[in-house]
Amino acid sequence: MKVLLINPLAQYTIVGNNPSIIEEERGYNPPLGLLYLASSTLRNTSHQIEVIDAQVEELTYEELRERIANQKPDVVGITAMTLTLVDVLKTARLVKEISKRIRVVLGGPQVNIYPEETIRHEEVDFLVLGEGELTFSLLLDNLENIRKLKEIKGILFKHEGEIVATGNPEFISELDSLPFPLRTLTPYWRYTSLLAKRSPITTMITSRGCPYKCVFCDRPHLGRKFRARSAENVVDEIEECVNMGIKEILIYDDTFTVSRRRVIDICDEIISRKLDIVWDVRARVDNVDREMLRKMRQAGCERIHYGVEAGTEKILKVLKKGITLEDAKRAFRTTKEVGMSTLAYFMIGSPEEKREEILKTLEFARELNPDFVHITITTPFPGTELYRMGLKKGIIRDFWREFSKDPDPDFPVQYWEEYLSGEELQKLLRYAYKSFYLRPRYILKEMLTIRSLDEFGRKVKAGLKVVGL
Repeated sequence: MKVLLINPLAQYTIVGNNPSIIEEERGYNPPLGLLYLASSTLRNTSHQIEVIDAQVEELTYEELRERIANQKPDVVGITAMTLTLVDVLKTARLVKEISKRIRVVLGGPQVNIYPEETIRHEEVDFLVLGEGELTFSLLLDNLENIRKLKEIKGILFKHEGEIVATGNPEFISELDSLPFPLRTLTPYWRYTSLLAKRSPITTMITSRGCPYKCVFCDRPHLGRKFRARSAENVVDEIEECVNMGIKEILIYDDTFTVSRRRVIDICDEIISRKLDIVWDVRARVDNVDREMLRKMRQAGCERIHYGVEAGTEKILKVLKKGITLEDAKRAFRTTKEVGMSTLAYFMIGSPEEKREEILKTLEFARELNPDFVHITITTPFPGTELYRMGLKKGIIRDFWREFSKDPDPDFPVQYWEEYLSGEELQKLLRYAYKSFYLRPRYILKEMLTIRSLDEFGRKVKAGLKVVGL
């Protein structure tokens, strides 16, 4: 059986009115979920697997149609996020226009949050819930056997006009048992990042599941329980990337530093193997310390992304961040002292947050003085506690469910407009970026750190985007 996995175009991403100059650039991050599916399928079955990353290849829809037709697949798998659902379904329709016999399978966050709304779309045949590596292989092996399909946990499909749901699958407890994502199925040398100093880059996941309870975040397909790969397994994958010529790795764990011992072990393993690699991570300000940060720097970590989110204790408590402003000050100060750069995430327009509190958040961002800030308007995303709070209080309607039923690129996304209108929040967002990035002192500092013409070009592009916000 020929299986084609597609990372769809992102032409119709619907949160385009919430800009950021350092948002992950479209098309430049490897589709790790699909690459994990590919490697697991090749290990567990005899099916042929190909991957198309339509974003990094910068395909048009006509070019994508031609690629799909030339591949002559029996099954097409597409990664589905709510924000790119328009593109996902447009891709699925392309497949069905080529041949109605091709089975379309969707996986990803969208199908876990709104499974029934998603499976009802005519162009969708199957959904794979949860972590799909094992489930997808079972689905492919039993595609024509309805009785067997009904026994596979974690799928939805249509049969004789009815929706069949087989229940939620178990989470994969032993992540070391999974083969590494098969990066060679994509043009891995083309991936880059605005923040990276060298290229090509890749992304990596060393753990799954987040034990924290922030109201604005939820990854239902990964769960709350923290599950981690061993240090040796992680560094084996890093070494494989180094041997491919990859220069930087963006570690996309929700929180890399949950287990202090594991972080130290990973660093020691990188150092002992003398791997020439640069990497960055996402971490919390309350679970790092000087010794850990020094060890990370010694092992090649150049940058840490910290989620601060607010500049007042009141809003931090509302968001259930579980951190304090002092935690943030200490983490940023120590990270800089050991020689790593920092990125700070902030949100504006959160529940109970008035204009004066937003201005305090922006002041706090400048006080922390990270190398980069990522500021967004607080948006209630589906499946989150924040979304449920908004529905209960009447701040929002159930708009993501409406969108899932009838995706439209012009669909109006709702903010938390408790004290400020969307227009006012947009103005504050533009002010936030300009007040941080257009400081003469900041511009001079960044100019002095530029190492190459490529980096210069990317930073000029980012600066122009700030001016145009």
